[in-house]
Amino acid sequence: MSIEDQAVNKSGVNNKKTINAWVMYDWANSVYSLTITTAVFPSYFLAVTGGKGGYLDFFGLQFKNSELYTYALSLAFLIVAIQNPFLSAIADTKGSKKRFMQFFSYLGSISCGLMYFFTSDNIGYGLILSILAAIGYAGSLVFYNAYLPEIASEDQYDKISAKGFALGYIGSVILLIFNLVLILNAEVIGISTGMASRISFLTVGIWWFVFAQYTFANLQDKPKKTSDESVFKRGIRELGNVWRQTSQLPLLRKYLIAFFFYSMGVQTVMYLATIFGEEVVGLQQAELIGLVLVLQLLAIVGAYGMTAVAKRKGNIFALSVTMVLWSIVCICAFFMKEGMVTAYYLLGVLVGIVMGGVQSMSRSTYSKLIPQETKDTASYFSFYETLEKSSIALGTFVYGGVLHLTGSMNYSALAMVVFFIVGLVVLAQIPSKTSYKTSLRKS
Repeated sequence: MSIEDQAVNKSGVNNKKTINAWVMYDWANSVYSLTITTAVFPSYFLAVTGGKGGYLDFFGLQFKNSELYTYALSLAFLIVAIQNPFLSAIADTKGSKKRFMQFFSYLGSISCGLMYFFTSDNIGYGLILSILAAIGYAGSLVFYNAYLPEIASEDQYDKISAKGFALGYIGSVILLIFNLVLILNAEVIGISTGMASRISFLTVGIWWFVFAQYTFANLQDKPKKTSDESVFKRGIRELGNVWRQTSQLPLLRKYLIAFFFYSMGVQTVMYLATIFGEEVVGLQQAELIGLVLVLQLLAIVGAYGMTAVAKRKGNIFALSVTMVLWSIVCICAFFMKEGMVTAYYLLGVLVGIVMGGVQSMSRSTYSKLIPQETKDTASYFSFYETLEKSSIALGTFVYGGVLHLTGSMNYSALAMVVFFIVGLVVLAQIPSKTSYKTSLRKS
């Protein structure tokens, strides 16, 4: 081993065991985003709340069930956006990223497991658990992502970020295949389809909880100095500090603005694509799950494909390509109607390719642009996560609002194009091959 390699391993940067432990959390938690938010839970929620086009009373108000689902997502991510800066302030002050990552991971996984008891008799219970699961999932990611600049050198960000997403897609596909077989053969083994769906929620909770243990056993916190400052005051101050520091990094600030807008479109489409397929196109649960499985495999190709594009043309160029493709997806979705199954499948193929690419590239691009000398990486990633979760809260709210006003998800999908166009326009102002040094130099 060379002297340089010994130094790298001693410092913990690019340590193979640490990196493997970090990417394993993608394997652990991605089953939530696939089974709960995409493949099974949305269809189950519609089924127990009146089916396609159903309405229900909630706190004295009447909502279309798909509309209520979007508002529940919006509320969950709004809560996450509000809490993140305070939590990262605690983590930075006490050097306890792993502890808080564990707390939210357990909150999310246990909430998923408890969804087993969600039926048509306790809609409020199911909504609360879905919100808690989303809070747990999103809350853990701010601490998880903050580890990346600590465990890897900048030249490895794209590769490791893509590896994490790819591993997550593979793991989530494995569990979803098991759950799909269970749902399709529910009557054969003597249970209802609804019971099979509820069992799938339980499997998600167990998978997430168990596999996360390898991550927690091998990731280490860096000791930090204690502070007597209120965590609420520190949280607000750190958000302000990060935003003020971006004034010295104009390209980073532009990137964050672009990220906020295109995340509104990307995340909203990903979270609500299944309900769109069922409500608008008329697909059945099994058909949707099968399509989602294909999308996950395509997302692996997309993650590595965009990494290859970024290596040749730069991260910003790769992200700009995805913005154009996402816009095409939403425009095509506007023209979808019941029975257009083949067209929806073809559109799904495009979604799968760009889905993996934009997620992986967004995380690694931000890691490249933050100051290399920063010690409190949780502060920067808290800002990143707060921005992303705020965009999801706003995007899903807009989607639900357009649905409420027009009664059509087609118009909701079309509205997302605006966010992609704004993101693309801002990205066009950033050099394609950019890094912290570039951001510091350009004005």
